[in-house]
Amino acid sequence: MKLSIINGPNLNLLGTREPGIYGSQTFEQFFEEVKSKYPQIDFNYFQSNVEGEIIDELQRVGFSADGIILNAAAYTHTSVGIGDAIKAIETDVIEVHISNTFAREDFRHTSYITPNAKGLILGFGLDSYRLAIESFLS
Repeated sequence: MKLSIINGPNLNLLGTREPGIYGSQTFEQFFEEVKSKYPQIDFNYFQSNVEGEIIDELQRVGFSADGIILNAAAYTHTSVGIGDAIKAIETDVIEVHISNTFAREDFRHTSYITPNAKGLILGFGLDSYRLAIESFLS
C-alpha cells in the first residue's frame, strides 16, 4: 500500500509553533514513528507553504497512491484550487487537522477540502494522521 501525507503551511514548525495547540513533537519525529509502526506501507511525505506546490503534489500522487492524507492547514479555509485538485484526481483523500477547527475562530469552520474528501478527522493531535492511516487499512 502506498500512502501520501501532504502538509500545508506552517506545519514545518510543529514542535515549536504554539505547542499548547499543536504539541511539542516535530512532524519528522512523528513520521519516523509512523513508518516504524506501519512497515507494510510505503509512505511519501510532502510539506509546503506554497499553495501551488500542494496542488502540484496532489496531481503528482493523485493517480498512483492508494490514499492521500491531507492537512492543508490554513489553505483549508481559503483554497478553491486545492479543493478543485482533489476533485480532479482519482485517489481518495482524507482531510486531517491536528486541532479541532470548530473550537477555534469562525473562519476555520469553512473547508474547501471537506466536500471533496472521503472523510475528515480533526482534533486528535498528531493522532489524527494515525486514525487516517487506519481508515485506509480497514
